[in-house]
Amino acid sequence: MNTNSSNMMALAPNTSNKRETVCIFGTGDFGRALGHKMIQCGYPVVYGSRSTQISNLIPKDAEVLSHAEAAQKAAIIIVAIQRQHYNFLTPLAEILRGKVVVDISNNLKLNQYPESNAEYLAQLLPGARVVKAFNTVSAWALQSGALDASRQVFVCGDDMEAKQMVMNIVRALGLTPLDQGSLLAAQEIENYPLQLFPMWKFPIFLSLGLSAFFFFYCLALDVIYTYVYEKNNFSFFIAITIPNQICPVMALILLGLVYLPGVLAAIIQLYRGTKYRRFPDWLDKWMLCRKQLGLIALAFASLHAVFTLVSPIRSFVKWRTSKAIISQVLNNKTEPLDTTNAWLSDSYLALGILGFFFFVLVGITSLPSVSNSVNWREFRFVQSKLGYVTLILCTAHTLVYGGKWFLSPSAYKWYLPNIYMLSLVVPCTVLVVKFVLIFPCVDKPLTQIRQGWERNPKYSE
Repeated sequence: MNTNSSNMMALAPNTSNKRETVCIFGTGDFGRALGHKMIQCGYPVVYGSRSTQISNLIPKDAEVLSHAEAAQKAAIIIVAIQRQHYNFLTPLAEILRGKVVVDISNNLKLNQYPESNAEYLAQLLPGARVVKAFNTVSAWALQSGALDASRQVFVCGDDMEAKQMVMNIVRALGLTPLDQGSLLAAQEIENYPLQLFPMWKFPIFLSLGLSAFFFFYCLALDVIYTYVYEKNNFSFFIAITIPNQICPVMALILLGLVYLPGVLAAIIQLYRGTKYRRFPDWLDKWMLCRKQLGLIALAFASLHAVFTLVSPIRSFVKWRTSKAIISQVLNNKTEPLDTTNAWLSDSYLALGILGFFFFVLVGITSLPSVSNSVNWREFRFVQSKLGYVTLILCTAHTLVYGGKWFLSPSAYKWYLPNIYMLSLVVPCTVLVVKFVLIFPCVDKPLTQIRQGWERNPKYSE
């Protein structure tokens, strides 16, 4: 008898897990997509609309009522309507009093209005508990199911209980809520979807500027100089040779720029004797975009690997190889193997392969899906320790390849150094300073400073 009773209880529905009804004002693309996703996750959905006629576009399990009737059936109302149409909410102010009203709207440009849409909604409905959420999720992502737990939904509001209710819905949809604080943060949240790669602007512009500079630099030395003084037309270098010079140079310089702000920060902390003073704004911004600089550097390194692999099938390389063979035949003389050059060549290739391998490893670890699966110590080991190993290998790769040109007068066309010499300035500077910083006499006080010790406590104010 007891067994049967327990089985019946197990089969009975658990009414405590029943989802609360959610009202959605607006039957546009996002309103329909959000309602469909909520119904899939077990939420009863009722739409508030000017027209109560059922459309084929509306999810079949949802009700369609007037705005007032729909609002009375739910404690959470999601306003999926643009700001310019908020006037219809004014007559509903009394019905919406005490209810959670979720604003999901976006604007057409940054800071379009003096206040955020959510704050404006709170002014129209002074008795409602307004929360900002869902404005960073697209209707396409909801419809196609392209959602995962790493997709963050920014949530802000002045009522903690209301925010918690909205965040529960966000989690139920398979998303990750991120509490941004009070409703004052709504302006920033609404600006977020309008920003086009905000952290990528400086790295991209810097990369484009340096690439253009090195392109014209190589064009002048390898094409124009050769044509003027040797009467050789090497204009075809523009297709493969010059890009294959620019890519490794850019990869090495950008990789050096990833670790340069770290050593600059260490020098500043040692000079100040405290970690409680802010870094200059330019250094703060530089440190925030190190990941983007590193990924762009990896892209240049990958292009360099591809360009190098296709070099043997180039007509110019085949011609140069054939010319050397024919020259030996005509002179009836075989050039002996230069073991020194063979060692340099193999060392150069080995260092490049190892450097590129660690480069890819560091780049993969910076991806959110990978970095979230490792702890902070593991992440720091890869990004810092292995990152410096990558920088050392790539710098050695360049030194072995172009080091012989430093003392060769022919390498200084128009008295200008070769491009590979320029590429070594930043990484060598970083490595030399880092080498000094790891000396115990320097590393010990730096570690103490980073643990909270201050040379002069008055600077902590």
